[in-house]
Amino acid sequence: MQIRPDDLSDPAIHALLDEHLRSMHAQSPAGSVHALDLERLRDPSISFWSAWDGSTLLGCAALRELDRQHAEIKSMRTPAARRRQGAGKALLTYLIGEARRRQYRRLSLETGAQDAFAPARTLYANAGFVACGPFGDYQLDPNSVFMTRTL
Repeated sequence: MQIRPDDLSDPAIHALLDEHLRSMHAQSPAGSVHALDLERLRDPSISFWSAWDGSTLLGCAALRELDRQHAEIKSMRTPAARRRQGAGKALLTYLIGEARRRQYRRLSLETGAQDAFAPARTLYANAGFVACGPFGDYQLDPNSVFMTRTL
């Protein structure tokens, strides 16, 4: 598996992000969907990576800098057909390492509270993330789980 910076130009990335947005809207009420579309992922505060096995896309993830000490994980996604093969864990490990390289002190995320998000919450908890309150521009939302970890 190769994890590399991604410029969001590959059609496979477009398809995965479309799958991600459709899934988020299917699982959560509209006002509780915090997934970013392609254009919003191009914001200068966001860095984006993809994981590949040759020409096969295994997943993607992004970091959004909230301030010089705090970053947020965004757009963690593995294609439905590629789940449970280690790409999510590898991407998360990569993001934690990148956050440390950038000398952030805290790494946070928002994910869903619904049962469909339980595997994601378990992945994050196993990587040392703990529940926290809303951060950044988020508001308290019963459909959201906020998690953080110090670095």
